[in-house]
Amino acid sequence: MKALVIGGTGPTGHLIVNGLIGRGYAVAMLHTGRHEVDEIPPAVEHIHADPFSEDALKQALDGRSFDLTLAAYGRLRRIALVMRGRTGRFISIGGAPAYRGYMNPTVLEVRGMPMPTAEDAELVPVEEEDAKGWRVAQTERAVFEIHPDATHFRYPYLYGRYQIGPREWCVVRRIIDGRRRIIVPEDGLSLSHAGYVENVAHAVMLAVDKPELSSGQIYNCGDAHQLTIRQRVEIIAEALGAEMEIVSMPWQFAVPARPMLAQPRTTHRVLDLSKIKSQLGYTDLVAPASALAMTARWLKEHPLAPGGIDEKILQDPFDYRAEDELIAAWKALCAKMPEVKFDREPGYTATYSGPGGRPRSSKWS
Repeated sequence: MKALVIGGTGPTGHLIVNGLIGRGYAVAMLHTGRHEVDEIPPAVEHIHADPFSEDALKQALDGRSFDLTLAAYGRLRRIALVMRGRTGRFISIGGAPAYRGYMNPTVLEVRGMPMPTAEDAELVPVEEEDAKGWRVAQTERAVFEIHPDATHFRYPYLYGRYQIGPREWCVVRRIIDGRRRIIVPEDGLSLSHAGYVENVAHAVMLAVDKPELSSGQIYNCGDAHQLTIRQRVEIIAEALGAEMEIVSMPWQFAVPARPMLAQPRTTHRVLDLSKIKSQLGYTDLVAPASALAMTARWLKEHPLAPGGIDEKILQDPFDYRAEDELIAAWKALCAKMPEVKFDREPGYTATYSGPGGRPRSSKWS
């Protein structure tokens, strides 16, 4: 069996390539050749061409065919066209921004995406609403017009080795720099779906293993267990042996937290994984807390270049002077908040039984 992986040097690429090899495929990788990944075995064929150029793809693949093509990089619509008649199966990777409200939650009548968001949720309908999301959605439609039996994955934000512009670096670098406090919006309680690279690659391999079930399907993928921003900060700090003061502010004041939030709202972005769980049997290979800790330690051992391309993608200036000034101003403002007395102090409802809740009305065993 012959497989073509278009891409293969990104965060999930080597995991997919090795997963295919383990299943008996002879694998060829088509990529630019600008960099290689140590985890790719020498037996893998490397086809160096521009995945963004239709002419380059046609020339590089002239006279060749494959049992399986997995498109993880490049212009997906052009790749789908070039591979028509050249491949038995076509698996493509896109992204969650196809969903309406993912990038622009204000367009929804009730602000924020459905919780959780299933595969049949509304996609971005017009370019004016969200140009990137609209292009992603249009590409999905084009793939299935060309390959009706394709399998398509909507990736969330990824974390792990080789991720470009990793948001975890916002915490890791501060710890490396000796910072012991970090600003988060709204107590850091926002959920934005993420997927550890090994877990997401595992999801793709499940589709490879189950062609009859996955044919013609779109799947959300990512970690089954999601972590809030606060939890992510706490896990990273513990993994690196640091104690971090988490300073919570309203989102409009928590400007330094924008790169971690990655959107101008604190609304949740959580994908429904029911379909991939029920049809393909997905479960997390690696627990997200452990995966995040490993990612933090790897970033500490392989630090990003200060001011380099990854930090430019993150858009985190690591401006500690401004952060300290903001924290001081916020704490001073909170200290000035007067104590307001209620005639009858509000409770947490009569059904709440945790600390500070309703006392027992009678003794029973």
